[in-house]
Formats: sequence, C-alpha cells, structure tokens
Amino acid sequence: MVRIEGLAGLKPVHQRQAAVLALWRWRAPILAFELDAEWGVDQSVLESLFRLAASPAGEQSDRAYQRAIAELCTAPLFTSEVDPDTVQLFQLETISNLLTFGELLDEAGVDEVERVVEASAGLANYLDGLVEGSFYSHPSEEAHRQYLADLADRASEGYFASRHFAVETACHGAFGVLPVSAGLLESSTGRELLALCEDFGEELVTTMQWLRMTGH
Repeated sequence: MVRIEGLAGLKPVHQRQAAVLALWRWRAPILAFELDAEWGVDQSVLESLFRLAASPAGEQSDRAYQRAIAELCTAPLFTSEVDPDTVQLFQLETISNLLTFGELLDEAGVDEVERVVEASAGLANYLDGLVEGSFYSHPSEEAHRQYLADLADRASEGYFASRHFAVETACHGAFGVLPVSAGLLESSTGRELLALCEDFGEELVTTMQWLRMTGH
C-alpha cells in the first residue's frame, strides 16, 4: 500500500484524492449487491457519498457530504444488532470507510487519510484470506497464480492485495499531473484513475459472488 511517508509528502488535495480513490475501489462491491432491508440504508445516499467525495474540494461539496452522512446515520443499521454474511461484512466496512472520510473533511489530517487508505488495503488482504480458506477452487485460480508468478520477488502478498497495491501505485504516480482545483470526476486523468479503481472493484464483485454462491 502507499506508505505513510508517501502520504505525508503529498499536498493536502492529493491526500484527499488518495482517500477518494481508496474508497472508489470498493464502490462496485457495495452497490452491486442488494443491501439488507432491515438496515434501512438508502442506496442512493451511498451513491451520492461516492459522487460527492470525488467532487472538487470545497465548502459546498463538503457540507453536502456531511448532510448525506447525517441522513445515512439515521438508518436503523446504526442502532441495531447486525450479524452480516461475508458480502455484507464488506458492505459494512465500506460504509464505515465512508464515515471515516467524513471525519477527514472535519480534521483534514493525514491520519484520517491513512485510515481510509489502510482500510481499503486491509479489505483486499481479508478477501485473499477468504479465497485461500475456501474448500472450493477459485474459478480464476490459475490466472491469479500466473499474475503473482509474473511479479516474481515483488509478490509478497495474495492476489487481491497485490492487485490493490498495483492499482494504488498507479494512482499515486498520477497525483503529480492531477489538477489541484478540480475533482476527480472533472479531469480526464481523474476519471481514468476512477475507472482503474472501478475495474478492480468489478473483479472484487465477481469473487464475492463466487463466495456467496459457494456458501462461504
């Protein structure tokens, strides 16, 4: 993952963009599966949070994000006991990360950015553990093994952790050419990075569907 010193050395706007891109890698997984009705979470609110996070930084978008967070927190999910299945656990962790991003808007410190970025990497590691612990062979097992083999000595983690690191590294390398006054959705480079994260997210969705189908 992006190292702490790497994050600390970024401009504040790029730190924020690093957090947004970390969130975006889990956008597809949380939106691809129906949310538990008992949670009372409006999926359109989650969609709005992702969109606002990727909007240009500023008082207007920050206030809109905080209003959406306030609406989200009125859901029964936040006052009830929850016993999530595997897919729901990822949904809940992503919702938690969206809340942490809201704290980042208040605190504007590298610690909050770091929490968002590390949480994203941690979920990728956790998914690797679920795949490796399954009684079933992953349908893309050979392709995953080949991907790791091609990394040679750079592969010190599982497939999804390694893929996450590759995507994160690509995003980190592009911060120097990202405009500081525009949101990620407003620049061509930003949209390319969001698409890169979205592609990774779609791959996560496929594996989560497999996990649910196999009864993990």
